[in-house]
Amino acid sequence: MTDQSAAAVDVAHLKDYSRAFNADRANLVAANAAVSTGVLAAATDYRGLRSLPRDFSIELKQGSITNQERSGRCWMFASLNTLRYELMHRWNLEDFEFSETYLFFWDAIEKSNTYLEHVLDTLDEPTDSRIFEVINDGPSDDGGWWQMFAALVNKYGLVPKSAYPESANSRDSDAFKQYLNTKLREFAAGLRRSHEAGASTETLRETKREDMATVYRICAIALGEPPATFDFLARVKDDDDKDDAKNDGAKAANDAKGDGKDYGSKAADTKAKPESGKDERRQIRETGITPLEFYRKYVPVDVNDFVTISNAPMKRTPFGKRYRILYTANVIEAGDMEFVNVPLDVFKKAAIDQLSAGHPIWFACDCMQFSLRGEGVFDCDTVRVDQLFGTEFTFDKADGLEYGDSPSNHAMTFTGVNLDADGRPDRWKIENSWGKDNGKDGYYVASDAWFDQYVTELIIRKDMLDQATLDLTKAEPVELEPWQPLTRRCR
Repeated sequence: MTDQSAAAVDVAHLKDYSRAFNADRANLVAANAAVSTGVLAAATDYRGLRSLPRDFSIELKQGSITNQERSGRCWMFASLNTLRYELMHRWNLEDFEFSETYLFFWDAIEKSNTYLEHVLDTLDEPTDSRIFEVINDGPSDDGGWWQMFAALVNKYGLVPKSAYPESANSRDSDAFKQYLNTKLREFAAGLRRSHEAGASTETLRETKREDMATVYRICAIALGEPPATFDFLARVKDDDDKDDAKNDGAKAANDAKGDGKDYGSKAADTKAKPESGKDERRQIRETGITPLEFYRKYVPVDVNDFVTISNAPMKRTPFGKRYRILYTANVIEAGDMEFVNVPLDVFKKAAIDQLSAGHPIWFACDCMQFSLRGEGVFDCDTVRVDQLFGTEFTFDKADGLEYGDSPSNHAMTFTGVNLDADGRPDRWKIENSWGKDNGKDGYYVASDAWFDQYVTELIIRKDMLDQATLDLTKAEPVELEPWQPLTRRCR
């Protein structure tokens, strides 16, 4: 047993600490700054800010900045931002946004179902067992990963934002999810009590099906029912300075319509047209299309053609292996989250190759570390808390993960990178989903050193991976318990 007298904070020592603190002028200056302006403002180094300019040798043109507002949907926004880039450039659109609320609805349904299935699988576990505590922690909370997104898209497709816009409860999801989670836990308690009373598996499953009707009702009241079909209209960009892009868009519009008519080839553009205020841009139109049809027809990439690679240099997760984290599915039949763990050089090369090929990258990181939200900066040389507090912060990436200090918690999209004269990256452009008033018009910049330390997961196209890494995606996975330190649902 601990000797409490030896363990307690000693009052005499506190006096010594105070004398030492007040004897150092730097401490007094730092305290004045931090108390007046806050830790991050007081720790901001202007030289660090100046060392991260906002120009990039490789940069992708994206649509307008999105905003997840007061919800934990960053993983959906980042995922949809990667797909809308591909859609916009395939169809030559000025801008486009998918409906995040559409997937949010189905994610709530699927997470609720998976939670109740996990309850049925653990009926004999005590409620204070570690595994049941994991299952019972936020049954239908907002957060997630790319693979959850892919599972939803495979099952439910996608719709444009105009077909299912934001609502009060998608913008601010706390109350909706609070009461949905309460109801789900009530259902769990009922299933466990019925099991204790001797109910059969068939009876319990029928009860679960009835419970899911209530879940659907709650989701439909909070968000509105999602569309089974919808109409779609988009106008192709009309940029006279980019004939090639314009003709690509025209060909795409012709292909989509499929009626043999010319919706704007270069030859058609040569005809003189009178000046008018009418929008004469070519149109892509659909009537009564389903979400799955829309995804398969208009999104030029397959969500199944991507792989999660990780850089987690812990002893418990050796490189060169495929891992599966248990109890991480949202769509239960789609299975749990998996990733391939690779060294940093392989990890970073895949990112540079994908951006160089003109494709954005979903990634997960710890967004709280050395971060200036307003300025849009992720950088240890800018957020000098070491100088402010007079102490070095020495955790490396492995220790940060092992001790739960810097697991991933937020997903964003890489849309650019700057390569120096030797072809090495020194800074990365990031599209965030916190609105255009954060960062520089919604975009952030991260130093390469910050990338190395705090970026843990990338979603990479299979055709961008080296053969050795691609082969690992088919290896037998090593199963990890859900509480093992590595990653958390991104919010």
